[in-house]
Amino acid sequence: MTILNLADARPFTTADGSTIRSILDHSVAPVRNQSLAEATLPPGHATQRHYHRLAEEFYFILEGTGKMEVADAERTVGPGDAILIPAGAWHRITAAEPLRFLCCCAPPYTHEDTFFE
Repeated sequence: MTILNLADARPFTTADGSTIRSILDHSVAPVRNQSLAEATLPPGHATQRHYHRLAEEFYFILEGTGKMEVADAERTVGPGDAILIPAGAWHRITAAEPLRFLCCCAPPYTHEDTFFE
């Protein structure tokens, strides 16, 4: 059994500009097919528009509000919203207020699978 606590996760900045703490991924546990991380963005900040060639991604908003852009669609998001980001879909999230959300990627997130305009 593997149980890790978010408080023990070290934050780092991803290739898209968000600050994340890996909760469960191959760097901290015997995970093979997915990754789970907490991401934060300060108000007025956005991730750089990008896509993942391989990874399908879920965002789950815990705190704050923002604007989610996936492909050609845009929507305001807030606590309790779950967002599907298909592999290959351009996306970006912008924080209207301090934003905290979970990111789940399958296969696991890698910098090498993040592509920019």
